Amino acid sequence: MKTRTPISVYIAVTIGLTIMAFEMFAKDSGYFSSPFFWALLLIATILLLIMNSIGDILENENFRRLSEEEKKNYLAEKSTPYYQKLWNSAFKKQSATEEKDILIDHGFDGITELDNSLPKWWIGLFWFGCIFCVVYMLAFIFTDYAHPDVEYDHETKTMLASIKDFEKNAPQINLETAKYSADNIAEGEQLFKTNCVTCHADAGKGGIGPNLTDTHWINIKEKSLFKNVFWMLENGSPNNPTMRPFIKEGTISGRDAEKIAAYVYHINQETAPITPAQGGAAPQGEDVKWENGNQ
Repeated sequence: MKTRTPISVYIAVTIGLTIMAFEMFAKDSGYFSSPFFWALLLIATILLLIMNSIGDILENENFRRLSEEEKKNYLAEKSTPYYQKLWNSAFKKQSATEEKDILIDHGFDGITELDNSLPKWWIGLFWFGCIFCVVYMLAFIFTDYAHPDVEYDHETKTMLASIKDFEKNAPQINLETAKYSADNIAEGEQLFKTNCVTCHADAGKGGIGPNLTDTHWINIKEKSLFKNVFWMLENGSPNNPTMRPFIKEGTISGRDAEKIAAYVYHINQETAPITPAQGGAAPQGEDVKWENGNQ
């Protein structure tokens, strides 16, 4: 008659498997706050306790049927704590007498082999790995768990939502508060390609609209180039209705205009102009000497 595994081990394993299942199949990690999750754990624990009670009854009945010698051996084995048994199965060495009982009847050059059983912890880890592999593969095939593309989309949506919340609650950018930052150039270039390339062409070399890389400007409303571009994006061109008031129309936000203005400042002041010989549009308007740098 073998001793039984403690109920605490079954409860711990059940909790671990339940968390693993929810982690794989639940849509998000908020299941810890779900009443269903805790109700499931409670029901599973109660069922395990009932099964343990039934096991106690069967154990007592089987114990009564043992001989005195078998009862003595069983009680001696049961007196050893469960975790001590696991430790002993992994690290305890046999005595010389015990080795004779498990010695395999073959050898070579004086080398013999013992028929040792695998440690229980090793067997447990082996079966756990097998079960986990099967569950993981099923979850990967039939659910969205562990899919890099799905996780990337989820993280992207979360990030975009946080950006929208930030922009919704952040102070609005206007002509007075807009400031140049080199960190905005890359995003400003993408916004420029989305909203401005149709008229001003790639890299701002001009086409339908004027060349934004040279020193000539048609509309001069501010003393600094950065502020002047922001003013144009907010109010549009009084000389050409094609240049619409993007901010007032709601096409872009003040924060977007700040980034576009940073990009235009970059291609106008920090890079060489695209001349007509290089494919740029001919200068239009008057030659301007901007003040206050990029402010």
